[in-house]
Amino acid sequence: MIDKQIRERIIALVHQEVVPAIGCTEPMAVALCTAKATELLGCEPEKIEVLLSANILKNAMGVGIPGTGMVGLPIAIALGALIGKSAYQLEVLKDLTPEALERGKQYVAEGHIDIRLKKHITEKLYIEIRCTAAGRSQTAIIAGSHTHFIEDPSQLSNTSCTYADNDIQLNLRLVYDFATTAPLDEIRFIMEARTYNMNAAREAIKGNYGHNLGKTIDRPLAKGIFGNSIFSHIISRTASACDARMGGAMIAVMSNSGSGNQGICATNPVCVYAKENENTEEELIRALMLSHLTAIYIKQSLGKLSALCGCVVASIGSSCGITYLMGGQYEQICRSVKNMIANLTGMICDGAKPACSLKITSGVSTAVLSALLSMEGKCVSSAEGIVDDDVDRSIKNLTSIGADGMGVTDDMVLSIMTSKSC
Repeated sequence: MIDKQIRERIIALVHQEVVPAIGCTEPMAVALCTAKATELLGCEPEKIEVLLSANILKNAMGVGIPGTGMVGLPIAIALGALIGKSAYQLEVLKDLTPEALERGKQYVAEGHIDIRLKKHITEKLYIEIRCTAAGRSQTAIIAGSHTHFIEDPSQLSNTSCTYADNDIQLNLRLVYDFATTAPLDEIRFIMEARTYNMNAAREAIKGNYGHNLGKTIDRPLAKGIFGNSIFSHIISRTASACDARMGGAMIAVMSNSGSGNQGICATNPVCVYAKENENTEEELIRALMLSHLTAIYIKQSLGKLSALCGCVVASIGSSCGITYLMGGQYEQICRSVKNMIANLTGMICDGAKPACSLKITSGVSTAVLSALLSMEGKCVSSAEGIVDDDVDRSIKNLTSIGADGMGVTDDMVLSIMTSKSC
């Protein structure tokens, strides 16, 4: 068994990175920063100046804001100033009422908010809010991770490692050994992810959110194509949770590494498979921990935000969890990771939006396929593409492409998104 001190550090890391969030984490982080600046100012701002990194701007442009029926940053910023509480972290807007929403709409219409791109910074996750009233101003800055406040931009050099609060360096063997041998009582808390994220899937059934992809897969036509199978249920429950979240449902999900969709993708496929395969509760707990911790490990080198779709990362985690539930051990899980990397590398992130459910479906479908191939002894070889014999090197190849190689792609995606007439 892993040394207790190492286990405690890993558990602290999971607690840090797997947390509840209402709505898309990028606009919620902007609302959180606005709430903090407003609290420092001590009164309602007359003007709010917003400077954002390109990746924050990209991820916040087209997503529904929970409980508002509206899309994008202005209403999130207005509500952050009017009713947001920084103590709530990424649930900053959970006190929203119909009256507050009307005030927020009026605040936006009155033109108090100025949103711009922050130029000449390398940090991909950067939010700067300056609130002004009666000739006084206060500024709040978030950088490096979605809830990490810094005093001024000169501290950016200290945020390059987005896991600065816990510098334990993971590898897949350590992730596997921890998830499969840690005392159950130490890791049982990961079941909260099931409670949150499967509830989000159920919430989607009650309304019409996003593109209704989850509901569509449950309808007779889709059943004729996919069948009434574990596979179709995995896709449906995962896509449904994303539909609700991206469509603006006022529900919390358990996020992973700053992303609610990553949290959903690391959770729901594992939970559905475990239920329908009649795995034990212990097996589910260990599979969920394996899935979430694998995603955290990959994000350590990829970064919180990148040009690579986060569903790729989280789907690798869920493939590991499903492989474990199939009876796979470390060797089979390594195969699943390599199979995933051979398939999904290069899927771009073009912002948070209802259509993310389509990308999640692609990722989850590949997760199941990769696990099945692995359990049959099949694995993409090092002679093919970017896959290496060493699984950790394969992961590093993936994250190098996402963090460095796709930089120009990221710039082009943002340029296309910001130049559209609609």
